[in-house]
Amino acid sequence: MFKSLLLSTLLFASLGAQEPAQWGENVTGVVTRFQTGTKEIALTLDACGGSPRSSQYDAELIDFLIQNRIPATLFINARWIDTNPEIFARLATNPLFEIGNHGTEHRPLSVNGKSVYNIAGTASAEEVTKEIEGNSKKIEKLTGKRPAFFRSGTAYYDEIAVDIAHKTGVEIGGFAIIADAGATLPSDEVSHRIKNARSGDIIIAHMNHPESGTREGIIDALTALRKEGFSFVRLSDVKQRLKRVE
Repeated sequence: MFKSLLLSTLLFASLGAQEPAQWGENVTGVVTRFQTGTKEIALTLDACGGSPRSSQYDAELIDFLIQNRIPATLFINARWIDTNPEIFARLATNPLFEIGNHGTEHRPLSVNGKSVYNIAGTASAEEVTKEIEGNSKKIEKLTGKRPAFFRSGTAYYDEIAVDIAHKTGVEIGGFAIIADAGATLPSDEVSHRIKNARSGDIIIAHMNHPESGTREGIIDALTALRKEGFSFVRLSDVKQRLKRVE
């Protein structure tokens, strides 16, 4: 065990010493789509936490998904879990939903401290690992299951940090469709963006801003897409068909 830990430490240190060449949402190694021969889409919802506003819960949105048997992958931050333990427990035991890791402190994933949206990223391989593992261990302790997917705060990465994440055993849950731009868009724009999704797309939106236009836009779009014959999947349902950015 000590030898394995030492090798892991040396490996991450070696990766962290490299100079990244990429920075963004769709860097090498991030999953954005999946292969499919049918009309199916993956809906993912983030819950960020860290402030009273960001720690809210859109119960009406989740109730709509439950009532209509629409599965989704929920990327949940450690701080949101701490604020909403009972809600998290209910979500984690609902087979419609898969719990993804949205980070421990909701930081961009960087090996050299890059920032975006005035949020400082992790600054070393060690901090990258801590940002992933802190919440992975929390989720595993609460649910008995280690999350298979990770999405950083802001969904920004460098390619070295993505490589480190892969070596911790998680896929990076990116997206092809940004539905609500951090829960800032009106409902008609949210709906429009989702309705433009193609088979195999991964959609990102938020489940922690009931005051926004996200819920109304999602409900309108998903209702229309289902009438067109689309179905929805969790990321784990298509894990063998995921497509990483090359």
